[in-house]
Amino acid sequence: MTDYEEKIRHELHKWQIRMQKHPSRIDRASKFFQDKINNIIPDKVHDAITVTIKQMTRMVLFGAEFTTSEPVVHLNSLEQTENAVKSRISFYKKAGAAEGGIIGAGGFLLSLAEFPILIGIKMKLLFEIAALYGRKTDDYRERLFILYIFQLAFSSQKNKQTVYVQMTDWSSKSQDLPNEIHQFDWKNFQQEYRDYIDLAKMAQLIPGIGAAVGVVVNYRLINQLGTTAMNAYRMRWIEERNILENNTEQAKPLELKH
Repeated sequence: MTDYEEKIRHELHKWQIRMQKHPSRIDRASKFFQDKINNIIPDKVHDAITVTIKQMTRMVLFGAEFTTSEPVVHLNSLEQTENAVKSRISFYKKAGAAEGGIIGAGGFLLSLAEFPILIGIKMKLLFEIAALYGRKTDDYRERLFILYIFQLAFSSQKNKQTVYVQMTDWSSKSQDLPNEIHQFDWKNFQQEYRDYIDLAKMAQLIPGIGAAVGVVVNYRLINQLGTTAMNAYRMRWIEERNILENNTEQAKPLELKH
């Protein structure tokens, strides 16, 4: 194990603890504040956001719009892989912040129009990250994992616990998924996703604070998404490495005693 691999194992362990902790008073207060923001926003906005998320979920699972990223196989180490991942996250954070400030300054309707654009940007980032980690995103199981990452990044602490459990031991759990994507109950997933996704981003839709929120929130949300994705794929990398090491150990021939 390299020094870098030892370092990320330590970072991953701390992240896993955070994902499994019970909601704190601050978490509950934050959720209360987010619900208050939701109550300010008109129902027609909520309806538009629901439709956007539903369409994006379908697009990720069924569409060809995100199949351009081929798995990267030329990187020689996990450290090289993650340097490339961090570079893409940095690019998307800066681009998202600039875009959010411009759109936020444009007023309520323009901010509303930006909502599906930002979701698309985030999805594009996730597909690029998956490819850098060598994942084949034309496999719907990998697309489902991407949606779990998205949901985990923008969930209440209570929901993080549930989603995190769904993502652990993915090599085994993914084998139990239906062979055909059309058999998967994506509608139930979308409804759960809608309840928690991007509540902080909705504050950009409130007149008077859109520009400031656009810069800060876009940057923070994309950084949050990137960090979540890195740890999710680190978790899979370690799980798969442990399986490989165990299989190698079991395959060793027994030594004959003389």
